[in-house]
Amino acid sequence: CGTPEIDDVKLKDCSACKSVRYCGVECQKEHRPQHKRACKKRAAELREEILFKQPESCHLGDCPICCLPLPLDFLSILMPCCCTVICDGCDYANQIRELKEKLDHNCPFCRHPKAKSDEERNRSLIKRVDAKDPAAIRHMGGKRGGEGDIDGAFEYWTKAAGLGDVGAHYQLSVVYREGLGVEKDEKREVYHLEEAAIGGHAGARHNLACFECENGRHDRALQHWIIAAKLGYDNSVDTLKDAYRKGYVRKEDFASALRAHQAAVNATKSPHREKAAAAAAAEGFRLNVPI
Repeated sequence: CGTPEIDDVKLKDCSACKSVRYCGVECQKEHRPQHKRACKKRAAELREEILFKQPESCHLGDCPICCLPLPLDFLSILMPCCCTVICDGCDYANQIRELKEKLDHNCPFCRHPKAKSDEERNRSLIKRVDAKDPAAIRHMGGKRGGEGDIDGAFEYWTKAAGLGDVGAHYQLSVVYREGLGVEKDEKREVYHLEEAAIGGHAGARHNLACFECENGRHDRALQHWIIAAKLGYDNSVDTLKDAYRKGYVRKEDFASALRAHQAAVNATKSPHREKAAAAAAAEGFRLNVPI
């Protein structure tokens, strides 16, 4: 409408394409017929830019104690008292310190006394669920699924995904792919895979690449596999090796992916984590709740 933005007039961007600004809802409604086609096109372009942008790290982030990236091989612990994920190395080091100094067992992060029974752990988890903690809600969905309550799991995962939990988006993609308690829905499966991939979930990115490959979109699939490999995902590296042998990947792209993959893996290593892994192999060490 040509209204300028001044002190008492604040223009708002089109929520989809971000390329047009409006003085109000009525102005946007009047312009919608003219803007609809260009809006959809630009929104799709923005979605592609976000989808194929290399995440800075995987969705797990860093251990809040040692500040090293959490590994992708599930060697991490979800503390039910605060629903903070820490690495096995820090948990192991804390338990060794407590044993040597004869201290009570506390959470390494929030210092809350550790639960002594499954019932106590469940009560702590429920408190975090009531506080709308996305990680707690997603974990509760996993518990329900493990108990065979697929409807309950779906409800929790949907809530967690609505709060932005990347892992919950991945779980929902599996639900829609396998038709667990719902009708199989490829469109929704892909949507949740994309949301998880954008959030740095390497497994979701790999699955999305497989989906693109199965549908003949090989260039898109290779981009996804390269991104996942750079996050440290071994399965994507194996796929790229096979693709390189067949001549589908350029040498420089393959070499770059390998270097980034090794750097991502090396960044997750530490002496404490190596000790924890050795103890787990020798003595079955793992006293807390795995994520």
